[in-house]
Amino acid sequence: MTATSVPTLRQADVAPAPSWVTWVTLALSLVGLALATYLTITHFDPRVLACSGRGLVNCGAVTTSPQSAFLGIPVAFLGLAQYVAMATLCSPWAWRSRRREVHVARLALAVVGMAFVLWLLAAELLLIGAICLYCTAVHVVTFALFACTVATVPAMLGWWTER
Repeated sequence: MTATSVPTLRQADVAPAPSWVTWVTLALSLVGLALATYLTITHFDPRVLACSGRGLVNCGAVTTSPQSAFLGIPVAFLGLAQYVAMATLCSPWAWRSRRREVHVARLALAVVGMAFVLWLLAAELLLIGAICLYCTAVHVVTFALFACTVATVPAMLGWWTER
């Protein structure tokens, strides 16, 4: 492979994102960050959890279940880390980046986040038998971010073109 065949990171290699995507994903990331921050706080101090404590909607049952940790790390903390990263990757500056790696990282994080949400939904409905309204809000935000990212990033990187 010669030096001229190595892909470069020129501006022409990354198409601009639609303006609405930049602002919608930033807003979604900040909402997700706020929700994840609240859930992290309630993980360490369950007394501040404002949610039903019985029936199908039972935030306490969900946030204190064995499934509320993954590899010993609280899921709320993983969500917080996800949304810190997504807020950074969905900033207007990151959307304008010429570096393909930034856009690939955003897409990968959105896919991993959505996969984790599907696992958490299955855990809530099938294993725990309860749902958490705050967790559901995070799931909806994660899905919306996933949809915006999957609809935008591959086209920006030239992975598919309109016919």
